[in-house]
Amino acid sequence: MSNEIEHFLERQDEAVSALFLEHKGDELTDILVAALEEAFEILLDAAPAETLH
Repeated sequence: MSNEIEHFLERQDEAVSALFLEHKGDELTDILVAALEEAFEILLDAAPAETLH
């Protein structure tokens, strides 16, 4: 993993930890939903265009 990705993940971990400490569930939910949406987009982009049966 590149240093840029590692740094990004560290900042995300810090942000999530801060939200847990401040009991801000709505903001945490928004972050998690955005992360899931991004993950699904990545999976869709990586999926083959045709389905093999």
